Amino acid sequence: MHTVLLFGTGICAGFLNTVAFGGSLLALPVLIFLGLPTAIANGTNRIAIFCQNFSAIMGFRRKGVFDFNYSILLAVPAVIGAVIGAIIAVDIKDAVFNLILAVVMIVMLVLTLINPTERLKDKLESGQTRSKIITMIVFFFIGIYGGFIQAGVGLLIITALRLLTGMDLIRTNAIKVFVIFFYTVVALGIFIVNGKVNWYLGPTLAVGNACGAWLGSHWAVAKGEKWIKVMLVVAVLAFAVRLVWQSLSGS
Repeated sequence: MHTVLLFGTGICAGFLNTVAFGGSLLALPVLIFLGLPTAIANGTNRIAIFCQNFSAIMGFRRKGVFDFNYSILLAVPAVIGAVIGAIIAVDIKDAVFNLILAVVMIVMLVLTLINPTERLKDKLESGQTRSKIITMIVFFFIGIYGGFIQAGVGLLIITALRLLTGMDLIRTNAIKVFVIFFYTVVALGIFIVNGKVNWYLGPTLAVGNACGAWLGSHWAVAKGEKWIKVMLVVAVLAFAVRLVWQSLSGS
């Protein structure tokens, strides 16, 4: 029963993470429901994130949607930040973890609804040196968050790239999965060293995530930016409502 539940959750999480964000907000509650403490659930989920993003990278590469040099430029500061975030995450209390997650998701919801990217995307162009430096600094802090909690980091990356470079959502998603893959290697290592990974549940979730990511990467390119926007808004609304409800109910 656990295997079927985790595999199905993984497919949904991998697909959602690839075309938008928020898959970890499906995976983490399921892992906790199965009896894992928050820190171990957080670490175990990184196995799935690792496999999912590797699969997504391959999918985007086959479709010819990939910017290797720019992805590496952003991955380096994100990896450095992820080291800091993961070190914080291994010792955080469950109540603090959940409160931070709820607050962050509400902020993401506001950003999505006001859609500032359309007004600001022409301020900086991705080829400008100033834009690259600012974007690298932003990705350092995104790396801290990603190493710490992971859930919802996709929206941070999408928002940052749209605000600072104005690139389309298809290319944005390709860069997103590349950056997350590389900082996840480091974050997962820190969770492993601290004994915060369940090796029984993690691989099952990971297989599902990889399958969902492969499907998502092909779907994103086939359907284009319009449908990615729809998925993004739906994900933000659904998860924000869920987190607010859990916070108010005290569960």
